[in-house]
Amino acid sequence: MHILTAARHRFSALLAVPAALCALGLLLCGGEARAAEPIRIGLMCPLTGKWASEGQDMRQIVTLLAEDVNKAGGIAQGPNKGRKIELIVEDDAGDPRTASLAAQKLASAGVMAIIGTYGSAVTEASQNIIDEAGILQIATGSTSVRLTEKGLPLFFRTCPRDDEQGRVAGGVIAAKGYKAVALLHDNSSYAKGLADESARVLKEKGVPVVFHDALTPSERDYTAILTKLKAANPDLIFFTGYFPEVGMLLRQKAEMHWDVPMMGGDAANNTDLVKIAGTAAAKGYFFVSPPSAHDFDSPEARDFFSRYQATYKSLPSSVWSVLAGDAFKVIVAALEAGVDAAPEAVSAWLKKDLRDYPGLTGPLGFNAKGDRIGDLYKVYEVDETGAFVLQKN
Repeated sequence: MHILTAARHRFSALLAVPAALCALGLLLCGGEARAAEPIRIGLMCPLTGKWASEGQDMRQIVTLLAEDVNKAGGIAQGPNKGRKIELIVEDDAGDPRTASLAAQKLASAGVMAIIGTYGSAVTEASQNIIDEAGILQIATGSTSVRLTEKGLPLFFRTCPRDDEQGRVAGGVIAAKGYKAVALLHDNSSYAKGLADESARVLKEKGVPVVFHDALTPSERDYTAILTKLKAANPDLIFFTGYFPEVGMLLRQKAEMHWDVPMMGGDAANNTDLVKIAGTAAAKGYFFVSPPSAHDFDSPEARDFFSRYQATYKSLPSSVWSVLAGDAFKVIVAALEAGVDAAPEAVSAWLKKDLRDYPGLTGPLGFNAKGDRIGDLYKVYEVDETGAFVLQKN
């Protein structure tokens, strides 16, 4: 009996060896599989529609940055070491309804984060969908104050807020000595918010607002609203909307032979406005905005934009696409800092640990609401060649 028992123990031990080796193999294979599994990041941007130039640049910038990570062998360190980035792009056409569908598609694709989008109203249409799916969202050209006042824990933005822009714009108007300002917006979340905030700041500074109304975006003829504006006799028009309407207003104002100065906000920072307006009509137009791509001079920015220009034969047409690049870079920074590829973990790290990160647009971090920390706004003026010239403070 003792001999048989001993034999059975030896036989059981022999069976246990391959079983243990098999289990170890499965664990190793599982680890390798996880390491090989890409991290999916979504990009939601307007590839079609009137803001298509912004979206195309956003896709090209984020694609180039993702290729940099993947060519280097994936995430460099931490628990995600070796995992590559899979970029999934959806077109929102700059339209809130299309953005809702794009957000649902990206959520179904299993992304852990979504970069975008451009336009506050478009972003707002996707916010709750993305938050309810438990996905991190980093907006780029979406400056409406209320976007970060909702308390959504996974929502961030790399652009400043309208109240910050309104503060800067009001200061610029007062410093230039204007005494009768016409405020014009397009009823979008962004433009109306900036106009309202600017009106508040101008009132504080004692600068009269003689006109405050909206136009209808995407129309071809703005002579009626320009005629109403002229009757108010302003010495400055501050239109807070987007560059396509800026170009139309400038062109038609020139056709009326009305030479009142015109100013814009950061949604005007797109060289296409000169193509729409014509160089002569655009001359002297000025706007407040984060700097354009060629005015960022950090080593990181110079290196990236030189490679971008070599790849795509041009620089990005505006800053908003560059802010999509910064959104991608801070996600990767979190992953390479050893943070797990989970939205909650990345969100916590961005709010607590990211400080003065060297982004393409300069040092950045985030506050508890998910808003970018730091002042980016500068003043640009269009010169006689149609170039955007950074004004010295």
